[in-house]
Amino acid sequence: MRLYLDNCCFNRPFDDQQMLTIRLETEAKLHIQSAIRNGEYNLGWSYVLNYENGANPLGERRTEIQRWEEIADSFTRETPAILKRMNEIAERGIKPLDALHIACAEAMSCEYFLTVDKGILKKANTISGISILNPVDFVIAEGA
Repeated sequence: MRLYLDNCCFNRPFDDQQMLTIRLETEAKLHIQSAIRNGEYNLGWSYVLNYENGANPLGERRTEIQRWEEIADSFTRETPAILKRMNEIAERGIKPLDALHIACAEAMSCEYFLTVDKGILKKANTISGISILNPVDFVIAEGA
């Protein structure tokens, strides 16, 4: 099974952990990453992750997140099909950059798109082709 974690998900452990929901999402995300390292799941990576992560002004975070590209089993670059799909997803009210992440995940045949972005999660049921979940919900659903 291939997973795609968006930039918000990768950054969750760097957020203020005082809120219980953030701590739970962090623990779930770290658990998922451990499972990826152990070969239980595959990871998809995209040029959009490189772009968004590259814009992070905090070098330590940027470096830590970038290491996951080496672990990923698949990578996608921009294609006309991805851009077309991004526009279809954006028409459902998803921000264009978020829609581009989702289109990339679909292009790599990822079964799950994991995010902590509440805006994406609220509209997830309007997008077919991939399951969009919060990392906590993924861990619960997969019984991991």
